[in-house]
Amino acid sequence: MRTRAVVTAVLALLALLVGVPVASAHTELESSSPKDGARLSHAPGTVTLIFSEALDLTDVHVAVGGRPLTVARPATGQRRAASVVVTLPKATGDAGRVTLDWHVVDEEDGHPTSGSVSFVIGAGASASASAAAGDAAATPAPSDAVRKAWVAVRWVDYLALALFVGGLGFLGMLWPQGSQDRRTRRILAVSWAAGLVATLAGAGLQGAYGALGGLGDALKVSTYTDLLNSEVGVVLACRALMWVLAAVVLAALMQGGERAARSPGWRVGAAAVSLGLLRTTGMAGHNSEGSHPGWGAVADLVHLLGVCLWLGGLAFLLFGVLPRRRPAELSAAVHGYSTLAGVCVAAIAVAGAVLAWQVVGSFSALFDTGYGHLLLIKLAVLGAVLVGAQRSRSWVRTRLDIAVLLRGDRATVRPFVHSVAAETGLVLVVLAATSLLVTSAPGR
Repeated sequence: MRTRAVVTAVLALLALLVGVPVASAHTELESSSPKDGARLSHAPGTVTLIFSEALDLTDVHVAVGGRPLTVARPATGQRRAASVVVTLPKATGDAGRVTLDWHVVDEEDGHPTSGSVSFVIGAGASASASAAAGDAAATPAPSDAVRKAWVAVRWVDYLALALFVGGLGFLGMLWPQGSQDRRTRRILAVSWAAGLVATLAGAGLQGAYGALGGLGDALKVSTYTDLLNSEVGVVLACRALMWVLAAVVLAALMQGGERAARSPGWRVGAAAVSLGLLRTTGMAGHNSEGSHPGWGAVADLVHLLGVCLWLGGLAFLLFGVLPRRRPAELSAAVHGYSTLAGVCVAAIAVAGAVLAWQVVGSFSALFDTGYGHLLLIKLAVLGAVLVGAQRSRSWVRTRLDIAVLLRGDRATVRPFVHSVAAETGLVLVVLAATSLLVTSAPGR
């Protein structure tokens, strides 16, 4: 009955998630009136800013010289539109150059975007240098401390997701008897707790990052309240709910052990929870940007699933199967994981190519943007991981049968343990690069 209840609740939540629109490209300023760089005879009373997509007034902040300005809608009176009207104070008419610093928060993925618009008043070009320098110093920007904390929390979030989802998959498909092992139980329990805490902490940090706040703002109730009023906040709330439902699946495994891991009901429940966690992880990111967001969403789901099964399987091999050195388990689990890892690597490569095409947009962007540089670093580390994975597969083909015959002899298994440990460490570096990509603007 408990498993059926979990499956029903998860499927209902997944139906809700399917209906939630995925994130689109970051909001950018398309044009302004007066135009950026224009020379005017006198200061205008208002400036119109036109953005690339509709946004809420509460997500738009404009300042001149660090002084906040009043932002309103055009005469249409719409709550959400792509254009806003900024009222300028009369004092700006005395300046040689006027610079407006704008900052908007994308409602769908919570990422902030900022920039400036400037124009020269009269013949005051000689005064422009000092005025522009003063305005540039006041340009709003996200807190570097908040960004670093957010990157660290996302790394923990990704690691917990990989260990939990990959661990459930490893036990359900390859090693049901491992559900009785104390080490594997501890990994699942710790990863579940870390995933839930990282989701909650990450929501506060993402809200503070988007609002240009400090670390203290990440703990305020108002930050969470404001975030929940956006689409990304709804997705994060769904992810937290998925972690709560995952606790029921984990409890059923702890109580039932191998019998639960082999039962079709528990496997369906575990698969549904895993799918929900993977889907909510990718919904508020860059994956669906580009001309084909549907393909981006599918590719992201496949990519995350492949990484989770790969890394989770490595961890359970390293800390579960190999320390026990039981011949039957070595033969079944290692052989099965070797095949599964090959499928995962192929899926990661194909899905990663689709995501790069969606997000980066062009080959030159790989070398001309910070996002592209991070992606190249991630690919380089991933290449080193594949070299280690090939060594592990070679050991499985040539030495596994000998290790089984020698009943898991320590000296025979040791090279495989070292290879798996190195592979696991490099995958953790890949996750770190992924966490950095989350807070970077796409290469487009």
